[in-house]
Amino acid sequence: MSGPSTDHTPDGVEDTRIQAFWEAARGHLGQGKLDSVLGELVRDVVPPPSWSFGDSPALADQLLALVLEGRKTGTSTALAEIEDEGVALPRRGELSIVTDGAGEPRALLRTTEVVVVPFDQVDEAFAAAEGEDDLSLASWRVEHERYWRRVLGDDRFVATMPVVTERFEVVYPRR
Repeated sequence: MSGPSTDHTPDGVEDTRIQAFWEAARGHLGQGKLDSVLGELVRDVVPPPSWSFGDSPALADQLLALVLEGRKTGTSTALAEIEDEGVALPRRGELSIVTDGAGEPRALLRTTEVVVVPFDQVDEAFAAAEGEDDLSLASWRVEHERYWRRVLGDDRFVATMPVVTERFEVVYPRR
């Protein structure tokens, strides 16, 4: 329910918003002079990947609000979703730009931990880090099973399916 999903930006919209956000946010990385790492000119700099939470604009907005409040510091994605999209697993240290339900970039995140575990072995600490509902593992399991049955289909959800659990920190905007 809370992992990266397809961008909700309307088709045909030139995404200069991502580039502008990246130009504003990259100074907050605490790495000093970035031009030697990222390119000599702003136009040479490629922003990190952008994505939104959930599978709808409303869910994207709801989960992003939890991130911006500081309540949500983790997200999970079924490994099958990642494989279906043909993207690589997130890695520690990676940056990403999270957009709201309208495709507006709102947060620059840095991944701090990635662990793949079976659904039925996600622990209470991680469920609380997701910041959703009542923060309990029981609630996490009910809501995430519902989400993955909707997104993957009932036939692909099993209690032992691999789940990519990811913890992150908000780099920009700072609270």
